[in-house]
Amino acid sequence: MDSKLKRLTIFLVIIMITLILGTVVGIEAYKSQKKQTVKHQTEQESPEEEPDLYAFMRDETFFDKEPTRYEKLLKGQGKKLSLAATSVERDLRVQVLNDLGELVTGKPLYITVNGQEYKDLDQDGILYVGDLKPGDYQVALNELEGYKVPSEPLSIHVKDQVEYTPIEDISLLIKTEADINAEAEDSAVNGAEDDADKTEQEDILESGDNRSFGIDVSKWNKEINWEKVKASGVDFAIIRCGYRGSVTGTLVEDPYFYQNLEGAKRAGVKVGLYFFTQATSVVEAVEEASMVLCLNNGGLLDYPVFIDTEGAGGNGRADSLDVATRTAVCQAFCETIENAGYYAGVYASRNWLNGRLDTSKLDTQHVIWLAEYREQPEYAGKYQLWQYTSGGSIDGIDGRVDFNVSYWSAP
Repeated sequence: MDSKLKRLTIFLVIIMITLILGTVVGIEAYKSQKKQTVKHQTEQESPEEEPDLYAFMRDETFFDKEPTRYEKLLKGQGKKLSLAATSVERDLRVQVLNDLGELVTGKPLYITVNGQEYKDLDQDGILYVGDLKPGDYQVALNELEGYKVPSEPLSIHVKDQVEYTPIEDISLLIKTEADINAEAEDSAVNGAEDDADKTEQEDILESGDNRSFGIDVSKWNKEINWEKVKASGVDFAIIRCGYRGSVTGTLVEDPYFYQNLEGAKRAGVKVGLYFFTQATSVVEAVEEASMVLCLNNGGLLDYPVFIDTEGAGGNGRADSLDVATRTAVCQAFCETIENAGYYAGVYASRNWLNGRLDTSKLDTQHVIWLAEYREQPEYAGKYQLWQYTSGGSIDGIDGRVDFNVSYWSAP
């Protein structure tokens, strides 16, 4: 092969090798670019999930669980005892508490008051000592097997007279209906029913009337649709918050109280409260008022707080009170409520206002809520609210409901 042909052959081989290498490099570059494009598209189509900032809320192991009462007892809690004591008037009410804040019940408890020993006879964790002289006292808890009692006595001042101020530890005395025999204890008898003359009318308000229309409710009215009640024209509701048991004198919360209070307020119905009393002394009246204030917990009210004084079938613990004592009970209740910044009043039937209360000591200072079921009341005294029927019917409440008119407005 001559040199010219040889050079041409070498040149062609070089060109072919170059073309082959260029093709390979191009193919690899294309593959690489395609991979990058696919990756970019994949990242756009399936973006990385953002971190779940609330995952810890669903992690049951993140928070320490509040131990149950049983777990606390296993750890030895509940075995350290303390005393709480209050005085209303020449008396002491001593409560024995464990370190879980509970009354110690079912135990043979003894306390010593200035050297005199007293026993918790019914083992409810509460000891009441009456007929004490005013002054300073030392209260000690006697040894109790399995428990650690306070090493130092509790100092307490016994008051000479009722001051009509709320009792701070009253919450420990408040029971629910699960704790009692409600059928026996909640036994109010509406005396206004016996005095009714059948002339009462369900609709007594007229167009342009300056009176307000309202109802009063308790557990007996059961579930209430407050939106429907408001739409039916109800302006206000007086809601029962509780009662004192007519047999044992236990302070009991109405099981529908908070439900009714919140429902009425949410619907725009103005509210007041009432409490069925079975107090037999001014001390117990202060307890009842303190319970109302405790349950209301500083909430705003549009209407007064009323003490409901009526019979309990003749066998109630307060049924046989004389006029002076019953009037004093109502005064003590109202003054305690008023000293806490609320308006207060007395609910009673015409017969009770006429014969079982000294209204001259009540109607000039407090609001009177009259129960008299007739077209026009015959009661001649002062009153600001009138319950004119117990047989009303209104949308949102099943069954009968008490109807009222109010002439009252806050001074």
